[in-house]
Amino acid sequence: MTHALRSIIQKNRAGTPVAIPSVCSAHPDVLRASLVLAERLDRQIVIESTSNQVNQDGGYTGITPEGFIRFVYDIADRANVARERIIFGGDHLGPQAWRSMSADDAMEKARVLVRDYVKAGFGKIHLDCSEGCAGEAAQLTDDQTAERSADLARICAEESDDLLFVVGTEVPPPGGARADEDGDIPPTNAQDAAATLKAHIDTFGDLASSIGGLVVQPGVEFGPTDVHHLPLNRDPGFLAAIADHPTVCLEAHSTDYQRPLTYVRLAELGFAFQKVGPALTFAYRQAVYALDALRQPSGALRATMEELMLSDPKYWQGHYHGDADSLHRQRHIGLADRIRYYWPQPKAQAAVQQLLSDTPDTLSEAEVRAAFGTTTLERAEQLSGSHAQRLIDAQIELALEPYFFEVSP
Repeated sequence: MTHALRSIIQKNRAGTPVAIPSVCSAHPDVLRASLVLAERLDRQIVIESTSNQVNQDGGYTGITPEGFIRFVYDIADRANVARERIIFGGDHLGPQAWRSMSADDAMEKARVLVRDYVKAGFGKIHLDCSEGCAGEAAQLTDDQTAERSADLARICAEESDDLLFVVGTEVPPPGGARADEDGDIPPTNAQDAAATLKAHIDTFGDLASSIGGLVVQPGVEFGPTDVHHLPLNRDPGFLAAIADHPTVCLEAHSTDYQRPLTYVRLAELGFAFQKVGPALTFAYRQAVYALDALRQPSGALRATMEELMLSDPKYWQGHYHGDADSLHRQRHIGLADRIRYYWPQPKAQAAVQQLLSDTPDTLSEAEVRAAFGTTTLERAEQLSGSHAQRLIDAQIELALEPYFFEVSP
């Protein structure tokens, strides 16, 4: 499974700006559209789940690691996508979901977590033990983080010898990464990145050769209403920091909503692993809301989602700020896309199914162009399924497509 990843790392480190997208989502429409695009382009794709999203207790999706693999394979099979092009990744695996417990108890839960992930078939394993548990500092030192990550790596290695570990983390605080006085998102200090990698390599022992990725902040981020775009002429010096480790690449989190040239530039800077998630569920939301606006009367889906978000605000409170009008806008069109946590709820699913049933295949071209635009309409004409489903899939594909850039020889 990890051979394809190592091949990409080798090419990237040899100077070819190549990368593979990692889609971090459990939304079935996002997964289907992403897989179909990868199949049509004859490219491989990483599908990831996080420790909060999918774990032995079900996570917030209610899905276990084994269940997630079955879930994705079922979508792939029904869409005639070859299973072999899918690489499964686990994101932020560690004690994150149980930080309210003591370190000993949280690490014991993490050991079960990583074992279940690897046994299920996940091969790309991001180990993240950087945040403290009950009674500890909020952020642990490199040595503490590496020691706990090595503990989990040994558990993983008991289940499989085909693993690629990603280490390090650059998790922004609630609300997004902090901009500096110039409004820029500062990248990780290259020396700090080198120190993090060294700490893990020194601690992993015989498993050090399985480390293939290092997470750092390249200087990209998005908040509820704004995107911090990568300065294309900036070089933070990460390649020099990992120069002595030619089998290790960089991994970028939070690359959503960047301009297409950014993904090529990130690859030039050593980011062979590029993650995306909220931008794809945002595209899904755009599509279903556009269809909702074409109905008569319009707005039923939006009203249902507003009701669900107000009745259970824990997924967006603390992430959105402002007066009532501003909060309303952010709930529905915020780039942080906290609405994505509500789509799995039965009432939301029923509302979406009603929307699809209410949308005829006879929508006029004028209506569709007004609601979606020419590019989405043209892409939808290449896809299969009902008119509504093709428009949804097209919107998602267009958000993901820049990650599948081609580099001229």
